[in-house]
Amino acid sequence: MWAFLALFTSASGSVPPFQLAAMSFFIGGLMGAATWAARPAALATLRHQEWRLWALGIASLFGYHFIYFTAIRNAPPVEVSLIAYLWPLFLVVFSAFLPGEKLKAHHILGVVLGLTGAVLVITRGQGLGLSEGLKLGHFLALPCAIIWAGYSVLARRFGHVPTDVISGFCLAAALLSLGSHLLFEQTVWPQNPTQWLAVAGLGLLPLGAAFYTWDYGLKHGDIMVLGASSYAAPLLSTLVLLLFGYAEFHWSIAVACLLISVGAAIAAKDMIFRKS
Repeated sequence: MWAFLALFTSASGSVPPFQLAAMSFFIGGLMGAATWAARPAALATLRHQEWRLWALGIASLFGYHFIYFTAIRNAPPVEVSLIAYLWPLFLVVFSAFLPGEKLKAHHILGVVLGLTGAVLVITRGQGLGLSEGLKLGHFLALPCAIIWAGYSVLARRFGHVPTDVISGFCLAAALLSLGSHLLFEQTVWPQNPTQWLAVAGLGLLPLGAAFYTWDYGLKHGDIMVLGASSYAAPLLSTLVLLLFGYAEFHWSIAVACLLISVGAAIAAKDMIFRKS
C-alpha cells in the first residue's frame, strides 16, 4: 500500500502537501471510525487509553509527514528520500532492546542488503553526492527516519492496545495537517475526477489502511523481519510507477529486486526455519 504513495501523490495534481495530508488522513481516520457505531466497545476502549499513547501516535504520524514535507522542500528529493529510508535499519537496531528480541548477524546482513537495494533503485545506480552541499532538508531527513523507527518499536510496547487507536491518530493528524495548511499554504482543490480519485486512494491505502496493517504487524509479527522487508517499499513504488507510465525501466531495478528479496529472506531465516 505504501508503494502507491508516489503514484497517487503524482496523480493528485497541484494540491499542496499539507492540504493533501489533511484530506488523506481524514479519509484514513474515517475508515476505522465508521465501524465504531457497530462496535461501541471499541470506542469505549479508546477512551481509556493513557495520554502517552495518544502523544506517541499523533506526534509520530503528523510529525513524520510534517518534517518530511519540509525536508523535501529544502534539499534534493532523492537525497532526502535516501536518508529518510534509513528507518528500517534503525527499526531493526532499536528492536534489539525490546523484551524477548535479539539482534543477530543475519538480521544486520539482511537489512544492509535491503538498504543497498533501496539506494540502487532511488539513485538509478548513479553515484550519490550532496549535489548542492548540506542543506536544511538533509538535517531534517534523519529525524524522519528516527521518528518512524522509534514509533514502530514503541508501538510494540503497547501490544495490548487494539489497532482501532489508529483511527484516532489519523483524525488528529488530519486536524494538525489542516492547521499547517492554513498557516503555510494556499488551498488548491483537485481539478478533475482522476485527481479526486488519487486523493481518495491516498486516504484509503498509504495514509489509511497501511497504518492499520502496520500496527497489527508490529504487535503480532516478527519485527526484525518487518524491518528488513520494508525496503521492498521503494522498489514496489518504482514498479508501480513503471506500470502506470510515470517511470522508465532501468537495470538498477532488477538488481535492487534481487538484493531486497535476498536480504528479506536472510533476515527471516529464523522465522522460515522455525520448528512448528
